[in-house]
Amino acid sequence: MSKYTPKTILVTGGAGFIGSNFVRFALKKDPDLKIVVLDLLTYAGNEENLDEIKNNKRFTFVKGDIRDSGIVNSAMKNCDAVVHFAAESHVDRSILAAQDFISTNIYGTYVLLQAALKENVQRFINISTDEVYGSIAEGEADENFLLKPSSPYSASKAGQDQMAHAHHVTFNAPIITTRSTNNFGPYQYPEKMIPLFVTRALENKPLPVYGDGLQVRDWTLVEENCEAIFHVLLYGEIGEIYNIGSGNQLTNLELTRKILQMLGKPETLVTYVEDRKGHDRRYSVSCEKIKKLGWTAKRPFHDALAETISWYQTHRQWWEKIIQKQKSYQEFISAYYKTRV
Repeated sequence: MSKYTPKTILVTGGAGFIGSNFVRFALKKDPDLKIVVLDLLTYAGNEENLDEIKNNKRFTFVKGDIRDSGIVNSAMKNCDAVVHFAAESHVDRSILAAQDFISTNIYGTYVLLQAALKENVQRFINISTDEVYGSIAEGEADENFLLKPSSPYSASKAGQDQMAHAHHVTFNAPIITTRSTNNFGPYQYPEKMIPLFVTRALENKPLPVYGDGLQVRDWTLVEENCEAIFHVLLYGEIGEIYNIGSGNQLTNLELTRKILQMLGKPETLVTYVEDRKGHDRRYSVSCEKIKKLGWTAKRPFHDALAETISWYQTHRQWWEKIIQKQKSYQEFISAYYKTRV
């Protein structure tokens, strides 16, 4: 197995949840590596996520839009690899307003791919999601499974994947795609399920559970996903796709009860709300391919969830500041769930 060793990586969306975790992980993993972060700092991007490494001489931050070719070309200059996290990613928001998802996830990726060809980057890691496979009634989706996205978000990510694949086939772009399952961990924007439920439970507010709560998801600790992505960057084969998951499959209701139990909160906080439109019932992916590449998830889910909950308990100032700033987000939550939460 040959190893690729990047010198300077452009990380798009590096101030977001997974991106910022990846930047911190990669800088610790390789003491010679340099990283340039390109992030527009939209509602989900937070420069405070990078406070830990902001004075690191191997780190550079550039504020900019991946849809702006001038900024993209400038940021990518002298970078030999790209790890592309930047995306609109919240399903509920995509149902209400899909325009930004199409523009950022598909057109923004196109701009990056064109710049990567111009700058002759050696690796372009396209970060995707297991949601592009759609709902899996039984069994597992491997990397050759038919794409059948159900939401505007997952459709835009499938379009992103196809754009990346087309650049590989047509222009020999050095694309490798990863498709991970649901991530959780520190610095996740509090509109996603685990931080939303943890923060609301800490404030003794109702936890809005969609439908009957029996939708199944696989949960992967963000640090392990970052480790897997970095492993793919070093050892993955150009043109290939790698599913990333942990095998921690739970129903949404099971996860909700675990969170309440760990926080010592009553199940009376569970509030059933109208199901999401087009809600996928079950996600499940095969990770045999990345296991053969040499990576597998190792952290017990219970321990990882407990550590994540502890992080939100000890970083109240971080998420309280976000919630206070995002008054429109609180209004969005109340309107979308059709209940006074």
